[in-house]
Amino acid sequence: MHIRIISPSGAIDPTYIDQASARLRAWGYKVSEGAHARDRWGRFAGKDEDRLQDLVEAIKDETVDCILCSRGGYGLQRIIDRVPFIPREKTIIGFSDITALHNKAAVCGTASLHSIMCKHIATLPEESEPIMMLRKALAGEGLEYRIPAHPLNRLGEVTAPIIGGNLSVLHGLECTFYGYSFAIKQMVNRHIMDIEADEFANPILLIEDIGERHYHIDRMMRHLKMEGALVNLSGLIVGQFTDCEDDPGMNETVYETIKEAVAEYNYPVLFNAPFGHVEHNLPLWLSRPTRMTVSSEGAVLRT
Repeated sequence: MHIRIISPSGAIDPTYIDQASARLRAWGYKVSEGAHARDRWGRFAGKDEDRLQDLVEAIKDETVDCILCSRGGYGLQRIIDRVPFIPREKTIIGFSDITALHNKAAVCGTASLHSIMCKHIATLPEESEPIMMLRKALAGEGLEYRIPAHPLNRLGEVTAPIIGGNLSVLHGLECTFYGYSFAIKQMVNRHIMDIEADEFANPILLIEDIGERHYHIDRMMRHLKMEGALVNLSGLIVGQFTDCEDDPGMNETVYETIKEAVAEYNYPVLFNAPFGHVEHNLPLWLSRPTRMTVSSEGAVLRT
């Protein structure tokens, strides 16, 4: 397997690229990097044209199997409208700002991996669960997670693809050709997916975020609800909302705000899932059927 490391968003400490590359090679993978992966242009990993060039070359290079985004940050929204079709044979790896690329992959009918990136690949212990599960995902093995019960969970069982990622990125892209609602419409296209449309008609939405104010989260959830983006789901996975402090003036917690936004729907909801801006950020396949079971004893995700 050939993994290409690129930096389509924020600038990264190149030491993390070196260390992540060394670990991936130790696992037996061929690793290369985009010409501008180590660039810095203000907060960005190079100028828009350079970051786009690296991404386009990685997509079009038939020898590249996986595109590992070095980090998130911000930058993809500046170039996502110029990203070409992502073929099924490619796997986008990353999270946070990389949500934009995950949505693009979903539009193309291509599975992608919501996962740790270079910093944590470089620094987490080999025996840590995010590293071990990433190795399993790269090796093509199934993933299964057992998640403790949460008092706000809504029980149920469903099999559907997962779509989504960072709430702020999802909110910023909604009502465009790169938003997840448009991706859902494309996912049911038999010419793209080559399967029965009903299997992909109602996905499970994943959301997580970092550093957002409580009322901003409420605003984003209310917007998605009014836009109709929360109704046609099979389930909701609420990941980590890191450094998103509860605002006493909101009269409820952040998680309670999210629960309230989907209260009128009857699909299962899983809270405090191990996905997001934390070290214990487990890899999760997007745009690939996943079995989600939420019971009073806890939840199970199987891909």
